[in-house]
Amino acid sequence: MIVIDSTSPVPPFEQLRAQLARQIHERTLPVGARLPTIRHLAADLGLAVNTVGRAYRELEEAGLIETRGRAGSFVSSSGEEGRERARQAAADYAAVITSLGIDAGEALRIVQAALRPGTTAPTSP
Repeated sequence: MIVIDSTSPVPPFEQLRAQLARQIHERTLPVGARLPTIRHLAADLGLAVNTVGRAYRELEEAGLIETRGRAGSFVSSSGEEGRERARQAAADYAAVITSLGIDAGEALRIVQAALRPGTTAPTSP
C-alpha cells in the first residue's frame, strides 16, 4: 500500500519512488510483478500523472522496473543485480574498515552519514 503524506517536506514523487523501491527490495513486489499504469496510480493516489511518471522514470533508471511499451511497467530482475552489487560493495567496505582498524560502530556511523545527503562522515572522538 502506498501512502503519500501531503504535509511531508519530501516531494510526492520521491515518497512514491521510495515506497515502491522499498517494496521491490523487500520483495513485496516480486520480480515480474506488473505495476499499475501511471494514470491509474495517479488517480488512486490523487497525484498528477507527471508526478507518478517521474517516480517510474527514476525507478527505471535505477534498474528496479522496466517499461514494455503498451504492456506496462514491471518489476525488473536487474534489481537483484543491484542488490548483489550492494552486497559486494559492503564486503569491500568491510575489508577496508578492517585493514584500517576502525571498529564496527564507527564504520556504521560513517555509512549512515554517507546515506544522509549534505552530511559529512563523523570523525573519531
